[in-house]
Amino acid sequence: MQTTPTQSLSAEAISVTFDGLRAISEVTLHLVKGEILGLIGPNGAGKTTLVNCLSGFQSPSSGRVRLAGHDTARWKAAEFRRKGIARTFQGGRLFREMSVLENVEVTGVALGMSRREARRAAFEALTWMGIGRCAHQIAGTLPYTDERRVGIARALLMRPDFLLLDEPAAGMSDHECQELTGLIRSILSELGCGILLIEHNMAVVLGICSRVHVMDGGRTLAEGSPEEVRKQQAVVDAYLGAEA
Repeated sequence: MQTTPTQSLSAEAISVTFDGLRAISEVTLHLVKGEILGLIGPNGAGKTTLVNCLSGFQSPSSGRVRLAGHDTARWKAAEFRRKGIARTFQGGRLFREMSVLENVEVTGVALGMSRREARRAAFEALTWMGIGRCAHQIAGTLPYTDERRVGIARALLMRPDFLLLDEPAAGMSDHECQELTGLIRSILSELGCGILLIEHNMAVVLGICSRVHVMDGGRTLAEGSPEEVRKQQAVVDAYLGAEA
């Protein structure tokens, strides 16, 4: 696939060091609009640290992140969001004493919408996600899987160009994972955004991703189509094991 800079989000030889220890080392990754890229690896591989760099929550120790060809070195996380990069978190990070609608609405206000615009957009996002019925429910009373859906609804406000999903299927049943897979396909079809999917559920990853990027020990281990990646012995040894 040939892409123009305006269609791409990329990490170029990114390294991150914490107290002298390298969390990730010279990782290069490219995400383009209209694709779903899976990011997999064992716990501690550096996946979330990489996503933190791609969304402005962590500054690389070396290397650079580019959006539409522009160096993002001076950007804060809020600028990444305004420029069209949205993400979810492993934990829901909801305001538990507020309603579900207010949890999504506050994101719209932070992005510059009026209160009325934000409320309308929030309700539309929740309805589209299939949880409009929960709009006036207190967020702290939601089941865990619905918390995940609220997090995705917040990320979808303002129709991002790139959506970074950090383990959205964690804790979900097989049926819920199937629903999530359909939802991610719908997001791709509706928005045409680039989707980066961190996920341990290999049925989800292999079922919807056009490419897979594998990390281990903070480094890139492999990258390619799901079929190519599954055949690499290093990937089998490090991560897939019996699932391969």
